[in-house]
Amino acid sequence: MLRIGLSGVVSFILLYIESLIVMKLKGMSTIEFGEMTPFINVWAMNFFFVFAIFTQVGNWCLNKGFFQQSDEHNIY
Repeated sequence: MLRIGLSGVVSFILLYIESLIVMKLKGMSTIEFGEMTPFINVWAMNFFFVFAIFTQVGNWCLNKGFFQQSDEHNIY
């Protein structure tokens, strides 16, 4: 659930950064997505991209044992 929420927020931030890059490269001051459909398509692409990255990072952390409890680290 946390991955989904973070992916939604980060995908909007990524969409903003992508828009800034396109504006600088093309020398424009604004970007018009046209209708709502192209905006949602770009957001969905970013959402699934970020979700896949968070999934891989989570699996990597589990495999490395970052979130495992052991008696050695338990001070109580």
